[in-house]
Amino acid sequence: MTTPTTPRTHHRPPGATSTSSIPFSRLGHALLPWLSPLAILGLWALASDRGWLSDRTFPAPARVFTAAVDLTKDGTLPQALGTSLTRVALGTVLGVTFGLLMGVVSGYSRLGELTVDRPLQMLRAIPFNALLPLFIIAFGVGESMKVLLIAEGVLIPVYLNTYAGIRNVDVKLVEVAVVYKFSRRLVAVKILLLGALPSILTGLRFSLAIAWIALVTSETVNTTSGIGFILINAQRFVRPEQVVLCIVIYALLGVLTDWLVRLLEARLLRWRKGFSGR
Repeated sequence: MTTPTTPRTHHRPPGATSTSSIPFSRLGHALLPWLSPLAILGLWALASDRGWLSDRTFPAPARVFTAAVDLTKDGTLPQALGTSLTRVALGTVLGVTFGLLMGVVSGYSRLGELTVDRPLQMLRAIPFNALLPLFIIAFGVGESMKVLLIAEGVLIPVYLNTYAGIRNVDVKLVEVAVVYKFSRRLVAVKILLLGALPSILTGLRFSLAIAWIALVTSETVNTTSGIGFILINAQRFVRPEQVVLCIVIYALLGVLTDWLVRLLEARLLRWRKGFSGR
């Protein structure tokens, strides 16, 4: 006599996720933020097709795409992108380095705060357009002026967030370090800088957005290369499709750099469990 066997069933514990759904969920999570830009693109195409937008002032997406293809084929767009990215990279490295250094000096030392903070707060209130003539007089109209203007824009958010992050570190951690006779360098690097890291990365996101604004400002002055050069020529020869293309490129580059900082943030701050929305 055989005993009937009950088919085995595998029960997942509550809250467990099927492995087959993980790639889809990750893909969906990555694509969802692009739904609203795609919707804007669709509305733009519809408005152009219906004649709600003048093609002479705000061309259709198809014309902008065609302009991108043409500028890519003749090598103008890749060369301009390389030049602009180099300027932003150099200015960002310079600005982040000095911003971190001054933020640590001002945040760690009261004497440093008295020396550094007030001049940088005054510099923060000065717009790029006011600084541009001074930078041209001091550094000329070459690459140095452009890189240093970007560095100045990057420096301020990094400094402010480094200073604020250090001052928000729990004072008990510093007191424990003093009791155990940690060196000043160890306290500054292992306790203050690591404790201020979330704030520093937030400052880096702000600074990269400002870097692109500073790039636009600097590339409008006596430039023969870069995205700003394409923009100025497009304005001069009334090519609205190229003007819109440059604006779209600046926007996409800004999103790309912000995404890279978010990846860095996720890697460096894996230890932090914060609220991520509902």
